[in-house]
Amino acid sequence: MRLLLQAVLFGLTLALSLALVATAQAADTRVDYLIVGDEIPKRLSAEPGNPGRGREIVRDMAHVTCLICHAMPIPEEPDHGQIGPSLIGIGSRLSEGQIRLRLVDPKSMNSKSIMPAYYQTQNLTRVQDLYKDRTIYSPQQLEDVVAYLTSLKDR
Repeated sequence: MRLLLQAVLFGLTLALSLALVATAQAADTRVDYLIVGDEIPKRLSAEPGNPGRGREIVRDMAHVTCLICHAMPIPEEPDHGQIGPSLIGIGSRLSEGQIRLRLVDPKSMNSKSIMPAYYQTQNLTRVQDLYKDRTIYSPQQLEDVVAYLTSLKDR
């Protein structure tokens, strides 16, 4: 029984390690983009964003959650930040491309922004070692978050 338990634990540890490596490799794959006016009109991934996955990404405390700074329509999360603007109804106020630009490079819209650049590797300050020379989000993760935030409409 003990040997079986050790094998199961080893398998879980291996699976988690592989998932972390896959996430790190995904975030290392950088796609070029073009800013047009106040937006990035073209998505960064081949696959369209998935709002369900995006919702999980913005809630993920281990992966730079948006809830630290922003109020969001996620009632099961008790502590929403008040540092940044509320994201409730953001999809009614900004276009998909405008949201994409704010995630990719928030300082392009507001040079005093303290929001992290989720898709930049250059001209950054105080970067955690984990994110040196890599983006926080992969292209697909970024598009999933864009899809989720775009779905947040005023009712």
